[in-house]
This record gives sequence, structure tokens and C-alpha cells, in this order.
Amino acid sequence: MMKITVKDFAETCGGKVIRGAKETEILSIAIDSRQVGPGALFVPIVGERTDAHRYIGKAFSAGAAAALTQEPEKAAGGAGALIAVQDTREALRKAAAVWRRRFRGPVVGITGSVGKTTTKEMTALAVSSGMRVVKTEGNQNSQIGLPLTMFRLSPEYDAAVIEMGMSEFGEMSRIAAVAAPDYAVMTNIGLSHIGNLGSRENIRAEKLHITDCFHEGSVLFLNGDDPMLMPLHGKMPFRTVCYGTRSGCDFRAENIRLGEKSCKFQAKAPDGKSAQVTLPVPGIHSVLDALAGLAVSFVLGVPLEKAAIALSGYRTPSMRMQIRKTGAGITVIDDSYNSSPDAAKSSIDVLCGFRSGRRIAVLADMLELGKYSRQGHFEVGAFAAKAGVNALVTVGTEAKAIADGAHSVNPDMECHVCENNAEAILALKKILLPGDTVLIKGSHSTNVSEIVSELLTA
Repeated sequence: MMKITVKDFAETCGGKVIRGAKETEILSIAIDSRQVGPGALFVPIVGERTDAHRYIGKAFSAGAAAALTQEPEKAAGGAGALIAVQDTREALRKAAAVWRRRFRGPVVGITGSVGKTTTKEMTALAVSSGMRVVKTEGNQNSQIGLPLTMFRLSPEYDAAVIEMGMSEFGEMSRIAAVAAPDYAVMTNIGLSHIGNLGSRENIRAEKLHITDCFHEGSVLFLNGDDPMLMPLHGKMPFRTVCYGTRSGCDFRAENIRLGEKSCKFQAKAPDGKSAQVTLPVPGIHSVLDALAGLAVSFVLGVPLEKAAIALSGYRTPSMRMQIRKTGAGITVIDDSYNSSPDAAKSSIDVLCGFRSGRRIAVLADMLELGKYSRQGHFEVGAFAAKAGVNALVTVGTEAKAIADGAHSVNPDMECHVCENNAEAILALKKILLPGDTVLIKGSHSTNVSEIVSELLTA
């Protein structure tokens, strides 16, 4: 983290120090009072359910050096400094934007409907084979989380890889103004958040705001296999680079070999050079995510071969395509972090790459689809039946349409329609046999990770 004093922070966020020593150094920034340590700046966020100003006193007791407040008349006691601002969220964004612009290395923004986190991880790994990289940690890709990442940019790093998420109009513009990426990757345009944004065209238009702060040397990397993105290639007021498996892509994957737990391919760069890539994760989507990382690292000057070797050490984040074996000999594909129709189909493809035993998919509600909800769930069920899934377990009200879609393709397909995770666990205990492979996937709030935990500990 760059050196920041209370005075510095107040000036950059438009606030006023109303108490405490202005030259006190801030060592970290936290929005959760439980994560405050000595020297931290506590930023209390006013949410729908709680006003974190009530925890300022607790933050000072934990050693906070300072705190923001938009309620100075209710200022809590304590030894730390207080900075009065009009709005703590906006103050955090303003200060983060200033600190980001003090960073001299390239900043790469990653967005898309599906695969943002995996692409961010693979891109950071590929680039790190030739540069010192700081990346988004966890799910800090939002209006509040992304500014926190900006404060981690410091001279000890050569480049930054930042995940940038959005779910409604205006969000990408706001976080792009903070992160100001020099380069950006768009992984795909799917149905995620279509309930808020209305159409794929609107989703694409909103995500394109990631380029709002582009400059003359900026580059937009596009998934050339996505029909919503390929048409943008060469049509933007800045350089575009396409990656994918189709002809016309600048970076292309050839000789792809997909296995149950890994995949291999030959990555070909625009200069004609190529490199063998071996990924310890399955699925064609993994190939595309890796290609994005290779394309970015190549443009940043990292040798293709070095980046390809680095990708062989990739490790999946928690609850994202983690493949584990139970004591009963059942293979569990834990992809429980989140879901959407496009992501579910990719995960089903991975499931159907397992050829020993039966292939069972546990699919829970996919949220934020709005009027497209039934259609999206129905299409996933039909896809599962066509792909070769042997049995389905659906979880939740919306997911009932998944079973309907499966039965529209195969009226005799085994489907267990469950109301909640507890029912799904009971159903699985009755039908699972040694040698089976089971996929677990659902929107984050469905908590289907409970099902994974039960299977692995049973």
C-alpha cells in the first residue's frame, strides 16, 4: 500500500479532519469493523439494513488510526482521527481514484457475464511470469470492493489485474472512473443480470463502459467465440484484440484436447509463434480464459512461452470448478459459487466429459434473470438432457423449469425436484452410487455449497 496520511486521505476525498493528528499514517483501509487492525482507516458504509457508523467506536478500540464519518454530529469517542465527508461511499471512490492515478504500471480490467474471476486469476498468473502483479482478492469487484483494491497499488508492483463487476445501469461507469484501466478484457455477454438490464445488447453496452478512461495506447481484448463480441473487433475507436478458437482471432487455440480434469492446447500468437499450454482444469471455457491471459501478457511484453508455463500452475479458487473425491468413491464437481444459464451450460459440458459412472447435475435457482427466468432455466434443462446428463436434481422454485426443459427433450429422464438444499441432500443420498460424478451449481444466495459439504463429509 502506498504511504497515506490522514491529511492526504482527507484532501483526496474532499473531506475535513475534525479531530486527531493529521500526519498520522494510515496502514490499511477497512469497511468491516471486524477486519480493522492497528493503523487502519475505517470507512463506515450506510447500507439498506445497517449504518456502520455505529461501529466507529469499536474500530477505534481495535486500533484504527482514523475513520470517515458522514454523521459528525454523532462522532464516537476514541483516540483516532475523524474525517468528515458528505458521503462515505463517494469519499472512498474519490480517494481511490486519486491513488490509482499515482500508479505508473498498466492496469488491466476484467469484465464479462461469466468467467471474470477465472480470467482474472489466469491473466494475473500469466502476466506475473514477467512482471510483479497485484490483483483483485476474493470478490472485491464492486462499487465498494474495487476501491479497496486501488489502495493496494504501490511501486513494488509493475502491473495490476482488476476484476470489474456490475449488475445494473451506471455501475460500470462509476467503477471505471475509479480503476481507469489501460487495458480491458471482455469474456462474454450472457444472461447474468438481464433482469436488471433488459437485453444482451444493454448488457454489452453497459460493460463497454469499462473503456471510458481508455487512452491512445489502450487495448480491448474480446472473446472472438462470443457472437456478441466478435462484431466489435476492429470497429472501436481504440485497438481491439480477439482471442478464441475460430479463424479471424488474433490469438487462437489449436489442437485442443479436453480431459476430465485438465486440458491441453496449442496457443498461437499474431506473430506466428506458438506455445503448448497444459491447464490443470477441464473445459473449453478454461481454454478461452487462459487465452485471454496469454493475449494480455503478450501485449504487455511477456514472452508467450513463459506465460504458458506459468499457467500450468493455475489453481482454482474456492467453489469454482473444484473436483474432489468422496470416501464413497463419488466425484464431486464443486462449482457452487454462482450460476447463470451460460455458466451452467459450461459446467454441464465439464460434467459430461466424465465417462465412468453416471453423470448427475444438481442445479439450483439462477437469480436476476427477470422475465427471462423460466426460459433460461428451461434451456439449461434441455441442454443437460441433450449433453448426456443421466439424472437431474433441481433446487428451488425457479429451478423447477430445469426439469421441464429436460423432460421436453427426454420425457423419461430421471429428475428430482426439490424445494431446498435439505431435500436435495436426501435425494442424492438415495441415488448416488460409487463411481458417479455429481455437479453442484446455483446462484450464490442459494447456498448450495451446503450440499457439497454434506457430500464430502458423509
